[in-house]
This record gives sequence, structure tokens and C-alpha cells, in this order.
Amino acid sequence: MAIQQITEKSKVAFGQKVAFGFGMFANQMYPAIISIFIVVLVQSLGFPGWMWGVVSLVPRLFDAITDPIMGFISDNTKSKWGRRRKYVFIGAIIMCISFIVMWQLYKDSSLDYNFYYFLFWSLLFYLGLTIFSVPYVAMGYEMSEDFHERTNIMGTAQFVGQWAWVIAPWFWILMDDKDWFPSSEVAVRELAVWVALACTIFALIPAIFIRGKSTLHENYESITFKSILKKLNTIFVVNFVEALKMKAFRKLCIATFLIFNAFNTVAAFTYFIIVYYLFNGVTGPDGAWWWPTLFGSVGALVTSFLVIPLVTKMSKAMGKKKAFIISQSTSIVGYILLWFLFVPGKPYLFLLALPFFSFGIGGLFTIMMSMTADVIDLDELNTGKRREGIFGAIYWWMVKFGFGIAGGLTGLIFSIIGFESGAPTQTEEAITGLRLFFSGLPILGTLFAIYVMKDYDLTEEKANVIRAKLDKKRLKL
Repeated sequence: MAIQQITEKSKVAFGQKVAFGFGMFANQMYPAIISIFIVVLVQSLGFPGWMWGVVSLVPRLFDAITDPIMGFISDNTKSKWGRRRKYVFIGAIIMCISFIVMWQLYKDSSLDYNFYYFLFWSLLFYLGLTIFSVPYVAMGYEMSEDFHERTNIMGTAQFVGQWAWVIAPWFWILMDDKDWFPSSEVAVRELAVWVALACTIFALIPAIFIRGKSTLHENYESITFKSILKKLNTIFVVNFVEALKMKAFRKLCIATFLIFNAFNTVAAFTYFIIVYYLFNGVTGPDGAWWWPTLFGSVGALVTSFLVIPLVTKMSKAMGKKKAFIISQSTSIVGYILLWFLFVPGKPYLFLLALPFFSFGIGGLFTIMMSMTADVIDLDELNTGKRREGIFGAIYWWMVKFGFGIAGGLTGLIFSIIGFESGAPTQTEEAITGLRLFFSGLPILGTLFAIYVMKDYDLTEEKANVIRAKLDKKRLKL
């Protein structure tokens, strides 16, 4: 019984959970806003599909390369403030500055200039994101040693983080409101400043308020520039091989890649389906004005108040694997319903599908981040090392690599179906193609992910045994 009880060491104060959650708000607000602002590149600045693909893919591939390096640095940092906090602080500042600058785009500039300008500052922004997010996520993994308390931590963080997706869709209205901004191009330039300043405040909270244990006297590896260069093989080969040899972790990465990649490939299609299919290309108060906003905002509210609390309870009652399978199966129902409930003239019908649809991404990270913390315990038992930064970096490498692939696939799909950037209307073939990919690709990805996870075997019982063995080893030291 003692193994199954939450020890005082494993309990996490509610304020600490919320402080961690505020960081998640910033971590999700930036990509939420980017997914909205990036439409301006096509609609207002005339980026063709291949440019959309490049600016979506290249920065995230760069991000995926820097993540494992940042994980190694974070895991081996000696500091009286702990391994993570100073990087979270520095990353938040870099993100703020680069995000503001990267959206200072002007229609009068040449297409090539805007393309290379945006690409350069995107690379700097994603470098800041790596410096912030890798240590930040590792903070969450090491906050508790209890199987269920980890789910509570991640559930709280996801609840707070989901408010980014509640708020972000309202920017569609601000951008299209001529009383506020003469054009969406101008709107993006000005709104980027306020978004970055707000996100910076939230991103700094975990750096300031989450307690960190001093690591000044730990026996860590050197993290000078020269030593990191020598360790590149370890960082990119040895660590990856060791981590992915673990069956449980490999399954988490593959399943997340399949679901998240499929979702993000078609996420931008929502706006275009609503505008061109439901409202025949008409935006503003007389057209699709409110509806893209309601799709995103209502979906996020459902995720916050229904999906995350329910998935957290399901995880405790039936185990994390079953909760994952049920939540993802529910999302498939949502994608099927959206095929039938996107009805021209009756846009309100798609709201009926959102409670099902929202179980996909809403349930994914609440469970998967908790599962990753369990895997890190198994790794410590096998290797004697605590490598939250490395495992977090590898896991999110899969996420970000998938995100980059998704951006490239989005541009490719636009080209395949004949979608015309900036056109007032689209052909019937293009709209049908958008809808087929929007429902079909996520269903396919989710089915494969469920198949991958069907024999995931790191149960609560096994996790508790691992925890007990680790406690015994530590007592002997």
C-alpha cells in the first residue's frame, strides 16, 4: 500500500501547478497565434503554396535539431537555481523580441523579400522557443514522482494552456474588423507586439516561481561549447538510440507523431472550409466573420472544461492507455461528424461535432506527457541518470518534426487540390479536396496511433514497482 500512496515529496502545491500551467499558456499561445497570422502570408502577401510549405517546415526542422542539444545542456547545468529556470527566462525574452520583428511585413515589399525576411526571423524565434520549451517541459516531468499526481500536473497545465486556443481564434475578428485595422496585414504587425508582451509575462512565471533544487555540486558532464561539439554523437545518436530502444517511449513518440502530424496538416483548412465552402468566400460581418473564431474557441472551451477533466479521471479509473484509446476513438467520431455537419447556410451545425472532435488533441498531451514522466523513471532505473531534458527534447522533437512535416504537407495539399492563394472563390474540386483531407487524414493517423498503443505495457503497477526500486537505490547512496 505504501508504494501506491502519494508521499509528501510527491505532492505538488496547487500554486506550483498553476505556475507551471502559466508557462504552458505561453507555450501554446505562440503556435495558436502563428496558425492564425500565417494565413495572412497567403491571403494578403501572396505567398504561393511552396513558400507556405518552406516557412512552415524549415524553422521547425531547425527547432527539432536544436531541441536535443538544449536537452543535454539543461540536464547537465550546474546552478544554485536548478537546471531549468535560467533557460526558461532567457528563452522567453528571445521569443518576445523575435516574434514581434518577424511579423513586421509590408505588402509593398517584394514577395522574395518578405519570404526571406520572415524565414530568417522565424529561425530566431524557434531558437528562442527551444531554449524556453525544452527546460520548461522538463520542469513538469520532475515536479512529482507519483503516477497519478503527474497526470494532475499535466492536466492542470493543459487546462491553463487551452485558454490560448480559446482566446486566439478571436483574433480572426480583430483582423477582419475594418474599424480596428485597415487590413489584416496591418493587424498582424500591431497585434504581434501585444501577443508577445503578454506571452512573455506568462512564460516568465515558471522561471521565477517554480522552485528549483541547487545542482552546483552534482557530477554532471561539461557543457562548454567545445565539449558539446565533442558530444554531438552522444546527443543525436546515443541518446536517441537509448531512448527509442525503450518500447514504451518509442510507442509514445510514434503515436504522438501520427496524431499531431495529421491534425496540424489540416488545421489551417478549417478557416478555408468555413470561408469558401460555408460562405462562398465572403468574410467580415456579412460572411464567415464569427464562425472560424467559434470553431476554435468553442472547441478549446470544450477541451478545458470537459475533455481534460474527464480524461484525467478516466486515466485514474481505467489506466492511461485505455484513457488514451477511448479519447482518440471519440475524436474519430468528431471528424466523421464534421464531414456531414459542415453545411452551407447552416454553419451552426458544426458546433455539434466539437465535443467529440476536441478529445483528439485535448486528451493527447494530458496523457502522453504523464506517460513520458513514467518512462523517465524506467530510464533512471536502467541507466542511473535523470534525463528529463533529453527525453522531453526527443519527445517534443517528434512533435515539432511532425509539425514541420505538417506545414510542408499543407502546402503540398494546397498545390495538389488546386487551391488558389488570394482568390475570392475556389473551385468545387479544391473545396472537396480540402474537406476530404480535413476529415480523412486525421482519422487515418489516429487509427494507426491506436494500433501502435494497443500493447503499451507501462501500467500503474509496473510504474510503482520501478518507483520503489529507485527509492531503495537512493537510500543506499
